[in-house]
Amino acid sequence: MYRIVDASATQPDVIALIAELDRYQAALYPAESNHLLDLASLPDGTLILRKILHLEQAVGCGAVVLNHDGSGEMKRVFIDPTHRGQQLGEKLIAALEQAAAGRACHTLRLETGIEQHAAVKLYQRCGYQIRDAFAPYQPDPLSIFMEKALR
Repeated sequence: MYRIVDASATQPDVIALIAELDRYQAALYPAESNHLLDLASLPDGTLILRKILHLEQAVGCGAVVLNHDGSGEMKRVFIDPTHRGQQLGEKLIAALEQAAAGRACHTLRLETGIEQHAAVKLYQRCGYQIRDAFAPYQPDPLSIFMEKALR
């Protein structure tokens, strides 16, 4: 019923999901605490992007931005609210982690907001630990920073 597939940041369904995520986060946080990233602007070879399809409709997406030091940053993880509660987030994160490990990534980091309680719990269930801010971020009282070592 659901499947996770490779995606591109220029696909209309991915753009629509990210726009929905941006609207959600804009309602929660001021602009200076919204660390949005245009995935389509990243250099070739630095982005892993997946989407979740349900009956050929995109209902979720997520990305890993790879760094030159063997680390990566989880970005733009979003599941359409009508499809939550089915462990799609866990499956998407596992697929992103597997793809990142396959590209020699040993550590994944992320930034999320303090008002996104479900997201924080999801990442904790997936083994992410809270940590201090990491570059390029500065400490922000509205942000939570997390990290996980990959095998």
